[in-house]
Formats: sequence, C-alpha cells, structure tokens
Amino acid sequence: MTTGRRTEEAKELHIPAGANVELVETDRGGKSTYHAPGQLVCYPILDLTLHGKDVKKYVRDLERALVQTLTAFELEATTIEGLTGVWMPPAGPRGPRKIASIGVRVTRWVTTHGYALNVDLDPAPFTEWITACGLEDAEFTTMARELERPVAVAEVKPAARAALADVFGLELDELPAGDGAGLWAQPVHDKLALR
Repeated sequence: MTTGRRTEEAKELHIPAGANVELVETDRGGKSTYHAPGQLVCYPILDLTLHGKDVKKYVRDLERALVQTLTAFELEATTIEGLTGVWMPPAGPRGPRKIASIGVRVTRWVTTHGYALNVDLDPAPFTEWITACGLEDAEFTTMARELERPVAVAEVKPAARAALADVFGLELDELPAGDGAGLWAQPVHDKLALR
C-alpha cells in the first residue's frame, strides 16, 4: 500500500493486525491506494514542456490512455467529473466501480509516478484495509471481474503501451529489462532522452 501527500492516515488506514502488507509513504499526489500482483502499474516519465505544461491535462490524458486500454478489451470505461481515475459505469443497481487509480508527481515539468490498473487481483483490500483514494463508498473492480475470465497483466501491456503512444504522440522503443522481478521493457520519451 502507498500513501500520497494528501493521505489522512487516521481516516484512511485500517489495515488489520497481522496483514502481510507493507505501507510505503510516497511523494506523489493523491491519497492512499493498494498495490498487489495482478495490477498493471505504469509510471511514465515525460517532459511536460513537450506536452502542454498542464498537470491537470496530463492526468486527464492518463485517464484517456486507460480508457483506450480498456476499450481494446471491449470494456466501456469512463471518467467521473470531479474524481481522478477510471471507472466502469453502472450495470444495474450498482454504482460505478473504480478500475484504475492515478497519482502523479511533477517536478520541473518532469512526471513521476502514474497509474495502477486493476487487471486480476482481489479488490477487497481497497475497501477493507484502507479507504482507497479517500472514497468512503466507492466500489473497486478488476478487468477479470468485468470480463468474467482470468486476465494476465502481460496480456494488457501491449494495449497499454499502444494507448500511451497514441495519447501522448510518442514513438516507443523497447529496452532490455533484465531478469529482475517486475521489470519489463520501458518506453523512453525520445525528446526527454536527448536532454
């Protein structure tokens, strides 16, 4: 689990005793969230002087990339006015369910942190262990739950890369990632790499 600069620990954290989870304080924006295997965590490093020098626009663009990623799996995701992240619209009596969270940091117009897309994991800790994103009554979901089938993170990565390239107008190159856990070829923003 990670906390952002706006986390209110007394209100948001209710991790049960004995839970096998590490709590990490970060310098990103936003509130608390949960990270676990089965999430696609994407932390683009972009120079926003090349993308409009607008942090709100950058967050909206990340949302667009997430919606586009989910569209590749025939999931009709949406955003909600006044809330950050991506949601699955109501299907019957339930309200919208959050499927992706965003928390960024921008220093000298260079971005760090990013988004976490729930691919295939148990979403219960989002509501049982924390008040994720500071949202008291939110439901959380996963791609696997919405598609009613298992989904591997590796299956989602190509669509996520294509969506980021499209939304931000990037040409992505794969780099050797090594054999370390959680490492994969990272896209490089060519103009940032030249600086």
